[in-house]
Amino acid sequence: MDTFLIINWIAFLVVTIYAIYLFARVVTTRIAYIKLGKKSEFDGELKLRLKRVGKIVFGQSKLLKDKKSGIIHVMMFYGFLLVQFGAIDMFIKGLSPGNHLPFGPFYPGFVFFQELVTLMILVAVVWAFYRRYMEKLVRLKRGFKAGIVLIFIGTLMLSVLFGNGMLMLWEERAAAWTEPVASLVASAFSFLSPQAAMILFFIAWWVHTVTLLAFLVYIPQSKHFHLLAAPVNVFLSKKVPGKLEKIDFDIDEDEESEEEIAFGVGKVEDFKQFQMIDFYACVECGRCTDVCPAAGTGKMLSPMDIMIKLRDHLTEKGAAITGKSPWVPSYAFSGTAGNVASAGGEAAATIESMSLVGDVITAEELSGCTTCRNCEDACPVNNEHVGTIIDLRRYLVMTEGKMDSDIQRAVQNIERQGNPWGLSKKDRVKWREDDESVYIPTIKELKKEGKDFEYLFWVSSMGAYDSRSQKIALAFAKLMNQAGIDFAILGNTEANSGDTARRIGNEFLFQEIAEKNIKQFEKYEVKKIVTIDPHAYNIFKNEYPDFGFEAEVYHHTQLLYDLIMEGNLQPKGQINECLTYHDSCYLGRYNGVYDPPREILKSIPGLELVEMVRNRENGMCCGAGGGLMWTEETTGNRINVARTEQALAVSPSMISTGCPYCLTMISDGTKAKEVDEDISTLDVAEILAISVFAEEEAKTA
Repeated sequence: MDTFLIINWIAFLVVTIYAIYLFARVVTTRIAYIKLGKKSEFDGELKLRLKRVGKIVFGQSKLLKDKKSGIIHVMMFYGFLLVQFGAIDMFIKGLSPGNHLPFGPFYPGFVFFQELVTLMILVAVVWAFYRRYMEKLVRLKRGFKAGIVLIFIGTLMLSVLFGNGMLMLWEERAAAWTEPVASLVASAFSFLSPQAAMILFFIAWWVHTVTLLAFLVYIPQSKHFHLLAAPVNVFLSKKVPGKLEKIDFDIDEDEESEEEIAFGVGKVEDFKQFQMIDFYACVECGRCTDVCPAAGTGKMLSPMDIMIKLRDHLTEKGAAITGKSPWVPSYAFSGTAGNVASAGGEAAATIESMSLVGDVITAEELSGCTTCRNCEDACPVNNEHVGTIIDLRRYLVMTEGKMDSDIQRAVQNIERQGNPWGLSKKDRVKWREDDESVYIPTIKELKKEGKDFEYLFWVSSMGAYDSRSQKIALAFAKLMNQAGIDFAILGNTEANSGDTARRIGNEFLFQEIAEKNIKQFEKYEVKKIVTIDPHAYNIFKNEYPDFGFEAEVYHHTQLLYDLIMEGNLQPKGQINECLTYHDSCYLGRYNGVYDPPREILKSIPGLELVEMVRNRENGMCCGAGGGLMWTEETTGNRINVARTEQALAVSPSMISTGCPYCLTMISDGTKAKEVDEDISTLDVAEILAISVFAEEEAKTA
């Protein structure tokens, strides 16, 4: 027996050291690939980041948005953490028979708890197998690679239970309440001699050991690298969700040759290192693609596929550049593209010459993104797909000069006239003429009167030029008059916020626009901005500060809510309608503004608010974001129609939103469904104005 134990010890040490070596080699190799990217600045904010890790990683908050899958993952996550103590205990039993973890009088309770945890994990494995292979969820991949982790975990748990049963027979111990499953196993194999039971115990022990070590080696070279990368990714994710990084256009021509000048991401190593962690954190769960409005309506875009393709390309190109093999043991994966590329030669040259935008990610995929961030909200590991897509768009637009003809026309119009339609700058203030009873002064007019203003009302191109959106601007201005708010507009000197230019990838134009706007804001000492446009709201609040301008920025629903709460606006008129509210992505997911518009609607007498199935954080995009307002959808179904159908499913008589873009898209959706005469579409401000001015309207009727 002593000789056997010595051999067992030696074999265990050899196998374990080799597995740890392979694991460390793969992890360091992946880190070397990530280091090929541009260095990222870390802003600190440790308290915020640790809180986020606690909530998302240990609280599993995002995973639990899908209750069934979330519960399965919680069982596996915590079960696998807890069961490692049992694994250590089993190693001790195999290396030093008769001994175990030194828990003293608590050891029987520990053993009982470990059996419960082991059973819980087995239940989770069976449930996960059913969800993937029997229920066949569309978002989940199937096949051997997708399910191998279930084999690993199932084998680990069964080997523990079987091994403990054999240990009871070997040590000739009676059944015990502390080991109910092991006792059942021992009872089923009671015909075995202690010697036979010992042999079977060590077989189970080695199955457990080799499986655990194989799993260790497998983790960093599979989608399960998320076990290591995800906590880091959550910790390092952006402080402000969806915020885009600025590009420095100040180029030192002495250091950069003309051929090397490129903007955006044209090579995988042009990504920031923090972004590259996203690729390895991706767990391929498909939640991002499942909620993506483009993917859901038949477009080419799949956020998950973009992450996977970028990960695989980084791995292969990283191998070609560094010469480090990505797959181990190398002899077992000698024919893989990554290992061949690591040896240099023609394969490495081919991979290095691949075009990231074109050969790896297509322009069609990039053009489908509405930048709604539903993918990011759904992602359990905090991957930031939108920023990655826009970085690729930037390369396509600014370096290769490629963009959709409709978007190109809109951008040129913004450059020339400050609005996507190319309408005259001089007509920007004409919308006031639709109701001259509403006091809407420009800043210059106020200055002439010797008056000051508290809020700059940013009307936006939609509010100034779009006939439907002008009604929103007028309703909001009238409500501000009623509440005694001192505000002014820029009038014909108002331009574009720059959101469209930035989201389609023309960062250069955006920065020009931002610089001009900031000069105007500083000239008129603007301290507070209120707007009916969530896109302008987001960009002023979260992205203009990078260019030196900070102010208090409000969406009109936030200001109206405050005015109602303060008693400055009183909804009195009865509106007997059944209403559903559509969340704007840039108001909701980008800025967390969900309650103010709903509270306004709830304050209106007679109005019944019903929620769509997809609402708040999971509300579906209307299809206008990312510059797509100015294009025609030519592939699959129309996003705005799909969203309208979700609204119609709750049988409303009225649909409301807090965004002029959304209102246009939903209105077009009701027309497409031929229900526009039965179901009205109104902005929150318009509905509130109907109630607030009901008595006034009744008198003039």
